[in-house]
Amino acid sequence: MKATWNGAVIAQSDDTVLVEGNHYFPEGSLDRQYVSFSNHKTTCGWKGQASYYSLLVDGELNPDAVWYYPDPKPEAEMVRGRVAFWKGVKVEA
Repeated sequence: MKATWNGAVIAQSDDTVLVEGNHYFPEGSLDRQYVSFSNHKTTCGWKGQASYYSLLVDGELNPDAVWYYPDPKPEAEMVRGRVAFWKGVKVEA
């Protein structure tokens, strides 16, 4: 699977986990040159608290486009150490 945004490959891996229609990539597959800090957080009832990263590609910012669960609830352990995408990030095989 490959995640792209604004012409850049943000992450690529053959090892993704599909949860609720979202592919969770290993965090190590994330190309850190495009990742910037975000202090945004949300809570999922069954996965726990999500943290976010923003993307910066060619001077364009996509705020909070990457999310992850640093300490997921036990029933969501499969997403630990993984990231998922939204806000226009294209995920395809």
